Amino acid sequence: MRAAIEIVSVSLGSSKRDSEVEVELAEHRFHIRRIGTDGDVKKALALIEELDGKVDCFGLGGADRYLVAGNRRYEVVAMAKLARAAKHTPVVDGAGFKMTLEPYLLHRLAEQGQLDVRGKEVLLVSAVDRPGMARALPELGARVTYGDLIFALGVPVPLYSLRSIAVLGFLVLPVLRRLPMSLVYPTGAKQESTTSKYNKYFYRSQVIAGDFHFIRRYLPPHMDGRMVITNTITAEDLKLLRSVGVGRLITTTPAFGERSFGTNVIEAALVAVSGRAPEDLSGQDYLHLLERLGLSPRVMDL
Repeated sequence: MRAAIEIVSVSLGSSKRDSEVEVELAEHRFHIRRIGTDGDVKKALALIEELDGKVDCFGLGGADRYLVAGNRRYEVVAMAKLARAAKHTPVVDGAGFKMTLEPYLLHRLAEQGQLDVRGKEVLLVSAVDRPGMARALPELGARVTYGDLIFALGVPVPLYSLRSIAVLGFLVLPVLRRLPMSLVYPTGAKQESTTSKYNKYFYRSQVIAGDFHFIRRYLPPHMDGRMVITNTITAEDLKLLRSVGVGRLITTTPAFGERSFGTNVIEAALVAVSGRAPEDLSGQDYLHLLERLGLSPRVMDL
């Protein structure tokens, strides 16, 4: 039997969300592990150093290495340190998937009649970590509220244009990228708790989109048939979404067994199959690899 391609996602998220699967995609067999470090950067660093050269590709989860606003990309210092700890194994954070494949997949779902956001109010909880989705949703006719100030910074000011995101990024991200991720993003145990602090922004919208850890953290008790577009969904998350009345769930990454992994895992799989360095892959390369492995989003009516 051929050896499996080894993919390890090292996450700053909760270890309660750890998973391990083997999956066949086209002619390739993958062994995928997600290892959470409960917000402990030193533990994540040690894990990468231990496994460097022993696996085919790392994914970085639980936070983003890059935040994008307008035509500028800002590297998060703590995540960059983790990425550079690997001297032999390639490291990706899902940015390539989010920038190129996610908008492509949303447009394809719309063409297939599985996604219709025309004229609908959509809450994108964070645009700077979902630049492709932030661009695709208005292209598909949605009226988008961007929640970057609300959910990352705790400032209850909704934004309504990509121009405002670009200006916000220019003003805030040079400082934000140097802060511990736990100050602006749900890491560790925060990924398992919920607060109703910003329910009104959910209730104003028919569709909730973006990073699931933000969505889960602020999920209202009643979703009344609303659609959620996200990924990184476990079996327990599915139960939660059903219990609050989510109508349709779309995960831009496919389901392996009972869970959909993060974009970093899927990008790591694509990079490993390509045999090339991540920086050498174009958007078209990612699209070709996606089609080659037969990967597609998951659409579920709950």
